[in-house]
Parts: sequence; structure tokens; C-alpha cells
Amino acid sequence: MKTGFSYYFGTEPQKNREIFAKAVGAGMEYVFTSLHIPEERSADYKSHILEFITACKETGMKFMVDISPHTLEKLGCSDYEDLKALGIDYVRPDFGFTNEEIVRLSKNFFIGFNASTHSKSDYNNWRQQGADFAKFLASHNFYPKPLTGLSLSKVKDINAYLKPQGFTTMAFVAGDKDYRTPIFAGLPTVEEHRNTNVFYNMLELFYETESDVVLFGDVDVTDEVWRRIKEYNQGYITLRADIDPAYADIKNIIHHDRPDSSEHVLRSVESRQIKRKVLPADVRLRSAGDIFISNEKYLRYEGELEIARKALDADERVNIIGRVHDEDIQYLRYIRDGFGFKLT
Repeated sequence: MKTGFSYYFGTEPQKNREIFAKAVGAGMEYVFTSLHIPEERSADYKSHILEFITACKETGMKFMVDISPHTLEKLGCSDYEDLKALGIDYVRPDFGFTNEEIVRLSKNFFIGFNASTHSKSDYNNWRQQGADFAKFLASHNFYPKPLTGLSLSKVKDINAYLKPQGFTTMAFVAGDKDYRTPIFAGLPTVEEHRNTNVFYNMLELFYETESDVVLFGDVDVTDEVWRRIKEYNQGYITLRADIDPAYADIKNIIHHDRPDSSEHVLRSVESRQIKRKVLPADVRLRSAGDIFISNEKYLRYEGELEIARKALDADERVNIIGRVHDEDIQYLRYIRDGFGFKLT
């Protein structure tokens, strides 16, 4: 999953600088902004844009700008080639553009198009005109107005058609801190992601709908979300847990699930490298989130650390040594195929 954020020129410049710095620190690669929001007009509008473009170039951030025919007027440009001269490489024609104009723009820009509204006939029309789909990014819309967002299944179906065509897919989740004006109800692609766990929603878009790039659409998110995004981009997810003090050494280190993931358990690759004697203990049924270690009855697997993804039978060959906190159990399904986790 590639991650990104949204940047609005109506936000106070110093706050934008702080958000940008957090995004760079979290390892984000993409940023979305709009150059046609009516209420975003100020005396230093163009200078703020130029500062933003320079910051993106210096940090290697890929930025996509939402444009309309009004964009040129707001920036004092005579044609779209002037946007290229400003340093803009990715544009998302929002409305007022014909298919012919979009293909013509793609000769000089990478194109983000509204995956939620463009049709198969549009894609066929672009292809017939010689469009290079490697320069097109299918960016789903976000929905400020409550009850207007898409379903998760619809995003999945749209992406299932687009990805074989060669398109990279992008979608948005709502924030959880500073919502964008004027509705203040979040900016998600999927309606059920409004006012819910931001980081989990990002994982769900990636794993359940195959959205390659996931951004939050609102102005800012809480420190908890920034932390989790940074950790994810570093290759692991933190799981808060209660652990038997005798096994404190398994905490605060990064474990990795085996690349050949099991649907039943997470298996720590690293734990097999720690030689320890584990005597049998009490036996009981295991619930999703239970942390257990193989005891001497499991012979060659003695010492292997596992976490239950689902309810499991009791097994005298393993000792339950802790439990993931209930609010973090939801992440277990997305820690797989060699990805990392840290118990804290």
C-alpha cells in the first residue's frame, strides 16, 4: 500500500507546513490537492502553491492537482502548459473536460481521472486515441455529503475492471481530526468509512478493494494515525497486548509473519531463532487475539510464538502467554505474507 494525504490552500500556511512535515516523516509518497475550490482565494494564493510545489520536488513527493477550467484564471495562466512550467506533473481533470482534451493533456501530464464516474466507453475512447494508460491513475472520488459515498463492494468491482487495463488505483478515507469545510463530515470514498478508524479503513481499501494508493481526504489526522501510518511504511503494525512477564522479551521487537501465511495463526519467524525451554502449562480454548507459545510437547517447534486469528481448539502442546487488546484484534487479518508486527 502506498500512502498519501490531502493538502488544501485554504488552510493556514504554517499549519500546512506542519502537516507536510508529518507526512514526509511518516514516509508518505503521494499528496492530493485541488486548484479549483471556490472559497480558496487569497492574495498570496500563487506563492503558496509555488512553495508547495517546491516542497514536493525537494522531498520526492508525487502530487496530483484537481483542476478545472477555472484553475487557469485563479493562477493567472493562459493555458495548461503553464501548469507544466510551474512544476506540476500530475493533474486530475475534475469537470468540463472532453475525452479528447484529457488525452491531449496526457501527452504532457500524468492523468488522474475520476474512477467513480468515468465509464468503460471513456476508457475505450482514450485507447482509440492512443492514450498511454501507464500515465493514467484511476482516482476514486471522495464524498463530503453524508450518505453519498460508495460501498466497499462497488469500489472493489470498479478496481477489478480497471487494474487489468493497466491503471494504478487510488482511493480516500475520511480523517479524524480536522475536517474540511464546509460540511465537516469527512471526505471518504466509501460511505461506511465516515467517522470510523482511519488506519483500519486504509488497510481495508488496500486489501479488500486493491486500491494501490490510499490517502486521507481531510485536512489532518490524529497523532495515533500518523504513528500507525509511519510504522506501516516501515513494515510493521503495532499490537497492544497484555503479556506474561516471564515472556517480556517478545515485546517491543519487530516480528514477521511467515511469508506462507496461515489463515488460523500469525507465526513469528524470529521466535524460532530464540532457544528456550517451555514447560507445559494450563490448557484451554483459544480465542482470536490470544498469544501462545509452543511448549516442549511440540518437539522441534518448542518456543515458536503464534497469535490466533480466529477461535481455536485447546492444545496441550501450547501455552497461552498473553492477549492482544480487543481494539487491535481487527489488524490481525492484515498482518500476513511476511509483514511485521510489534507487541507493546
